[in-house]
Amino acid sequence: MTDLGTMSYFLGMEIKQDQQGIFINQKKYAKEILNRFGMEGSKAIATPMNQKEKLSKNDAVEKDDEGIYRSLIGYLMHLTTTRPDILYAVSVLSRFLHCATLNHYKAVKRVIRYIKGTLDYGIRYKRNQVFKLEGCSDLEWGGSLDDMKSTFGYCFILSFGVFSWSSKKQEVVAQSTTETESIAANTAVKQAP
Repeated sequence: MTDLGTMSYFLGMEIKQDQQGIFINQKKYAKEILNRFGMEGSKAIATPMNQKEKLSKNDAVEKDDEGIYRSLIGYLMHLTTTRPDILYAVSVLSRFLHCATLNHYKAVKRVIRYIKGTLDYGIRYKRNQVFKLEGCSDLEWGGSLDDMKSTFGYCFILSFGVFSWSSKKQEVVAQSTTETESIAANTAVKQAP
């Protein structure tokens, strides 16, 4: 065995350790995505997804190159390792891998433009004497136009650092927001450590 010193880079993640704690991000990897898909000169945007835009498998827009779309989604999925802020958008967009249209491609490019403006984002784990566990969950009721299923997400935070997060479509069609919230809360509680 060889002692290589303090870890600073691991599987595409940059790790910065100091007296306050640890900061993990994927800035270099995000820049590679921008360069690979020719978007390094694009204008940054403040949000990863347009909340008013509803995407569907059956929209009447021209189909796009699914290979490029799949590649973009794959890169973005790896980026969610340190970027829970894009997880919902990537989760929704990954539903259209086999039926990508120009609308879906525009939505993925919006996520990349958001990443361009937030290259320095990541996760900070602070040193703390008090360990407080917090959990949050949220949902979008009936958000999928194709099957009216809801999308929910949760995250768990320990001493100001998020350590577990997820966003996915529910398996059943809920008849009310109360039922959807109950399913989301129940799933989040099952994941609690």
